[in-house]
Amino acid sequence: MTRPPLPPFSHADAVQKARMAEDAWNSRDPARVALAYTPDTRWRNRSRFLNGRAEVEAFLTEKWAKEAEYRLIKEVWAVAGNRIAVRFCYEYHDAQGQWFRAHGNENWAFDAAGYMAERHASINDVPILEAERLFHWPLGPRPQDHKGLSDLGL
Repeated sequence: MTRPPLPPFSHADAVQKARMAEDAWNSRDPARVALAYTPDTRWRNRSRFLNGRAEVEAFLTEKWAKEAEYRLIKEVWAVAGNRIAVRFCYEYHDAQGQWFRAHGNENWAFDAAGYMAERHASINDVPILEAERLFHWPLGPRPQDHKGLSDLGL
């Protein structure tokens, strides 16, 4: 079974792959998201190191239990062969109602079947006021006509 588009990626393929990942993460469905990764995927997310889909799914379950109203936008930064680099921002609030915008970048490596085998993410959370939020769409995938990161000045 394959997960197109497949490497080697063109820029258009990378944009499609990034949007597929964005839409899946915006679903906040850990089981669905985990299926995009190889069974033995390796991750670094901030200071956590994960191995395999089961750890990814558990991590995402924990993450979205703490990050309410989560909305994410990804943008391709670079692409070469089976690797894609993206930058992203997401907004959420914690249990106390404090809003944050997380700024980060990810380096992805895919296997020949189009599954992500490696994900390396560096992320910084910045507290924001609710009035400073920029991601205003109903929970779920970002509407096609909503501005991306560059258009939002991020």
